[in-house]
Amino acid sequence: MDPLKLLSRSTKRSRPLSAIPSSSTLSNGQNGTPQSFNIKPKVGSKKRKRGPNDGSAADGADDLNFFGDSGSKPSSSKRKIESDQAKGLAEDDADQEDTGTLNGTQELSEEERRSILKKHKLKIIWLNQPTPATTEKRKGKENIKVKKIEKPSVFPQPVQSFGELRERYNISNRLAENIHEQGYSVPTEVQLGSLPLLLQEPAKYLPGELCGDSSHVDLLTVAPTGSGKTLAFMIPLVRNIQAIRRAKSTSTKSTSAIILAPTKELVGQIVNEGRKLAKGTGVQITQVRKGMRLSEADSEVQDSDVDEGTSGPVSTVKSDILVSTPGLLQSIMENERAAENEHLVDVKFLVLDEADVLLDPLFRDQTLSIWNGLSNQELRVSLWSATMGSNIEELARSTINDRRVNLESKGSPVEAPLIRLVVGLKDSAVPNVQHKLIYAATEQGKLMGLRQLLHPTTSTAEAGPPLRPPFLVFTQTIERAVALHSELLYDIPAEAGGINRIAVLHSDLSDSARDLVMTRFRKGEIWVLITTDLLSRGVDFRGVNGVVNYDIPTSSAAYVHRVGRAGRAGRDGVAITLYSQEDVPYLKHVANVVSMAEKQNGSTDGSGMQQWLLDALPTLTKQDKQKFKKHGLESRTSRGKEKNPKASRKARISTKSGFARKSENNRKGAIQGSQRRAQAEAENGGEETDFGGFEQD
Repeated sequence: MDPLKLLSRSTKRSRPLSAIPSSSTLSNGQNGTPQSFNIKPKVGSKKRKRGPNDGSAADGADDLNFFGDSGSKPSSSKRKIESDQAKGLAEDDADQEDTGTLNGTQELSEEERRSILKKHKLKIIWLNQPTPATTEKRKGKENIKVKKIEKPSVFPQPVQSFGELRERYNISNRLAENIHEQGYSVPTEVQLGSLPLLLQEPAKYLPGELCGDSSHVDLLTVAPTGSGKTLAFMIPLVRNIQAIRRAKSTSTKSTSAIILAPTKELVGQIVNEGRKLAKGTGVQITQVRKGMRLSEADSEVQDSDVDEGTSGPVSTVKSDILVSTPGLLQSIMENERAAENEHLVDVKFLVLDEADVLLDPLFRDQTLSIWNGLSNQELRVSLWSATMGSNIEELARSTINDRRVNLESKGSPVEAPLIRLVVGLKDSAVPNVQHKLIYAATEQGKLMGLRQLLHPTTSTAEAGPPLRPPFLVFTQTIERAVALHSELLYDIPAEAGGINRIAVLHSDLSDSARDLVMTRFRKGEIWVLITTDLLSRGVDFRGVNGVVNYDIPTSSAAYVHRVGRAGRAGRDGVAITLYSQEDVPYLKHVANVVSMAEKQNGSTDGSGMQQWLLDALPTLTKQDKQKFKKHGLESRTSRGKEKNPKASRKARISTKSGFARKSENNRKGAIQGSQRRAQAEAENGGEETDFGGFEQD
């Protein structure tokens, strides 16, 4: 018997939480399975059986080699384990290849297509089918015939591998190489369903006599956060623009597509991802900035016409795809309205990323102004978001119809099918994130709870997976984000990076400061980023391990987008919501999303959201919901400070007592008064000023 195994049989080696190597953190290693609803269990992961002579091999004694005998052969049991693991990996690869390239480019029957789409939880509906169906509706004792527009399901052949794109959809070799170089092999659900809708003519999956003459469709897509929506609309754009330029047989650039996004950070991310795909294809993607002009006629302007903050000559945009926020692009279009936007007459594709925000009252007028300002009669629109209410969907449908009616006076606009694609459950959270609701009673309790997350003291199974850096912390207002940042500034020890590991990001910062924080966070130099809802939508941080809602979100959609910053590209993540007694009346919308997410994951162990808690939480009226969505908790805003100073003081993020804060303010006031007196004496040549009496009203 091996003496080492005999001596170490009863030894158990354990490591504290701080000794866990960095390779075990969620932000390291390869991405998980990109498909969220078709994850197959691993083959070959059987539990290891101990042989009679195995001893304590489970403790890792076989891995130790005190004598440096590199030429020794592994034991037979170890060789058997390695062969079983290799066999399991080979079977896994074979299964992935089968699911990824099943049938290749062969045509599938409708039943096969239906089965694949159902397995991936994809629902595709034709919203504006032109043929009404007559149904009977019983009212009282009479049967009344009512015309009802049916919404039939659509079953296009799904894209199960990016290798199909070159042969089936005729994308260029260079675009296919760029997709491969970026490491994309198996499409996610939203890509599996949307790419065939956007890359092929509607007549191939819709009845030819009903789909009209349009070669493209208008698309509404609702898919979870981190599911690859950017890639889903960028590949068709690059491919279609290449086809347009080949048809024109000219190298002259003209804008063919516009992408709108609500924030500058999301715009920059879309541009970066698009340029990776368009590298070497000749398709140019440009981020619209202040001072740019869209037409040659307006590029030669006087100095007084140049926007504030810009210097030098005004640049003219010559690009195939423009990416911008709606406010900036609308202002440029308004300034060039005299030319009737002739430079945008060739725009054939309009993409609204985070469409529910772009069509919300905050951005609605700007977005619709751009949409209606595009005069191309063949304009096709696609809307993308993780949450899309029925009011946003109805607004999009009415805008498409109204625009078509307005263009009928100028010609015969091409009417396109309007398709809706829903991935999984509509308006639900990403399925691979574990949700936690933690009651902290007061603001001081929330601050203490956040500090415990920074310095975990337990790693038991009941506590769940720990929240390890990097992670995001969301607050309700900019003032609270700044206050929380100042409180946590010295919570990370100096040997671990100290104050350089914590940062705050909000809209009051300059563009250069925001870009610097984003860059440092992506590089891993910042571990804890405190922010507002500015970063809650669309921004992709693949290394983020979790999200902390220091202040509860104002709606279920806001919660879905916040927690969607974790769990990107198939990774696991943790979403923690800290709530106080003041938050309890507004917590039910968060609890409902968490409950739905747990049911979607099949959680039946009883550790999730309890039904009694859902029943106990109060339900807000419609008016209170709208008020809370617009303003949040009043006590945490400047408006609430004026209305109820006592509640505002309780909601302040601070660990200092009222007496200590008063003493500090008095000391600061004395210093400021001394500085003012010294400045007054210096202005009067060092002489003391005479008392001039009290001011008269």
